[in-house]
Amino acid sequence: MTQLPHRSHDRPTGTAPPTTALRRRLAELRGADRAPRPLDARALAALTANPGCERRALLDGAGVDKGALAQALGAPTSFGQSQFAFVRGHAFESRVKGDGGAELIRLLHGTAPEPGETVVPELTADGPAGRAERTRLALAEATTAGVWTLLDHPMVELEVAGSPAYLEPDAVTVAPDGGWTVIEIKSFPILDGAADPAKVGAAARQAAVYALALERLGGTVSDRALLVCPKDFSNVPTAAPMDIRKQLATVRRQLARLTRIEEIAAALPQGTSFDPDRPAGELSAAVESVPAAYAPECLASCELAFHCRERARQAGEVGALGRGVRGELGGLTTVEATLAAARGEAGEGDDPAVAAVRRAARLRAEVLAEVRGGGAA
Repeated sequence: MTQLPHRSHDRPTGTAPPTTALRRRLAELRGADRAPRPLDARALAALTANPGCERRALLDGAGVDKGALAQALGAPTSFGQSQFAFVRGHAFESRVKGDGGAELIRLLHGTAPEPGETVVPELTADGPAGRAERTRLALAEATTAGVWTLLDHPMVELEVAGSPAYLEPDAVTVAPDGGWTVIEIKSFPILDGAADPAKVGAAARQAAVYALALERLGGTVSDRALLVCPKDFSNVPTAAPMDIRKQLATVRRQLARLTRIEEIAAALPQGTSFDPDRPAGELSAAVESVPAAYAPECLASCELAFHCRERARQAGEVGALGRGVRGELGGLTTVEATLAAARGEAGEGDDPAVAAVRRAARLRAEVLAEVRGGGAA
């Protein structure tokens, strides 16, 4: 495999950390005695796929344990790997990174470095902020060293809706020319040169999140990540490059659309808390005080999906039928309003969405009339 191409980015201006007042407010929201739950790349990719959901933006930004919250609301969901999958994935990752990263460099570059030629810096530090700073220093040193460097589980920082999120890629390599590449190591197989498109897409979105966080450090970040998976049904690693330019553009755009956390928090009533130890009635009222944008896709990525689905169905929201339906119907936000428009009882005729549902209603009536007429004959 040839070495992946790289591109340069100017280092962007750093963003100010959240204020003491905001940190205190977010601590109150999740529960004073509860440690913040870290926002990982998988959750961030899901968040950017639904930037209109202020509820998820606030809960993730505040570090609320959404799984415990859903349990307290009586709408738990099951997320995460099985213990078997976790152990298998961990064993595969250890194999890929063995021998000082020589196998990983071979998969990336096509040839393995000589023993001892790959540098694997120590990234241990106190807390996520300390680890992120240690990663920044290690990347700076590796960029000028002129040798292959493997950063094993580095820590990078990305601002999300005005609050810092600390993210941990599987690995980042620095080539002798100073280029940085994100490595995604997954336990799903590549069979006959192809893998599950949905899983590859999810891996590409996560890699784009990591690449975006790396960009702010001013390095030469590749717009192709490397996906490493087991080959066929073995435990032998194989690799394929992933072009993440589209995902990078999407993540940038969606992050820019996210409402800043302090704005959402400022609109909440005083005393609002998402502490799962609160009574169910209080918790439900707190959750409902933050606007959500439910869609069926949430079922695969958000612990609160069952709760939000039930509320969306009760309210007759068209978003419960899918984001595509919600987008096509424009200002018709409820099933009741859509049916009224189809019957000609509401809506302006020059509204494209209203015109479309009225035409659909006419076509349906004509088809039903033909069917009934044929049955009578």
